[in-house]
Order: sequence, then C-alpha cells, then structure tokens
Amino acid sequence: MAWQLQDAKARFSELIEKTLREGPQVVTRRGVETAVVVPIEQWQRLTTTARPTLKDVLLAPEPRFDDLADMIPKRGGMRGRKVDLD
Repeated sequence: MAWQLQDAKARFSELIEKTLREGPQVVTRRGVETAVVVPIEQWQRLTTTARPTLKDVLLAPEPRFDDLADMIPKRGGMRGRKVDLD
C-alpha cells in the first residue's frame, strides 16, 4: 500500500501497525515514491547482508580493485636530485 506523506504523518501509528502486520509500506510525496517503512527485523537483515565483512572482502575470489596496475607506481620513475656534499 502507498501512503501519501500527509496521511503517513497524520496516521503514523496506523502506518507502523500496518508495517508490522503486512510488511513494508511505501510513502509518496507529490505522487512520487519517496520512502519505505519496514519492520526493524527486515531492516537489520537487509543491512547486514548488503554490507560484507572485512574478512569477506579479503577472501573474495574476485579482485578488490578493477585495475590494480594503475595503483602501483612504475619502478625507476623517480629520480633523486644531486646534492653537493662539499
């Protein structure tokens, strides 16, 4: 069900109850879908599965960077300057 913003504000308790009973509720502003109200359990499940742990990133089979060669500087490219030690 979609709720207009003014209705969602005026009947916030009902919006929360409906979210807990029926699942996510869409809130619209000026006819455009703007937000979704979800139960906290669903939100926690979505955020933990969407964000990999450091261990997952480091052990992933795919490369962590698209083009690693661009990140590694070329050897011998930097020249030291001559210093007169006299």
